[in-house]
Amino acid sequence: MSASIAKKPLLLVSACALLDADNRVLLAQRPEGKSMAGLWEFPGGKIEKGETPEEALIRELQEELGIKTWQTCLAPLSFASYAYEKFHLLMPLFVCRKWEGTPSSQENQQLKWVRGNSLRDYPMPPADDPFIPALMDIL
Repeated sequence: MSASIAKKPLLLVSACALLDADNRVLLAQRPEGKSMAGLWEFPGGKIEKGETPEEALIRELQEELGIKTWQTCLAPLSFASYAYEKFHLLMPLFVCRKWEGTPSSQENQQLKWVRGNSLRDYPMPPADDPFIPALMDIL
């Protein structure tokens, strides 16, 4: 890499594919006012300093969806490494089939349970899109 190219900050984010008993995946729509508003994504969020990806996901699922899960219920599936314009995103995707509570919008986002063969019907941020084939393989 040339010394004249400025490095982008690295953003660490943890995401989750919640799968219900009917093998549907929960998607959340990014609300107005956030970057990439209107796009659908897998729930999750930034990994804070001192957190593991799993700890961040457990916290984010509680904050965003009002549900509780445990590290033993999070199975790593894939990860994304994507260069956005202003940052580089590194995002592991975990699968979770067991949680306590009913997922509900805690941050003004729309939620939708989606069948694997319909995932491509929902526009997603570029980093999320490559997760679809991996999810379809397990559904």
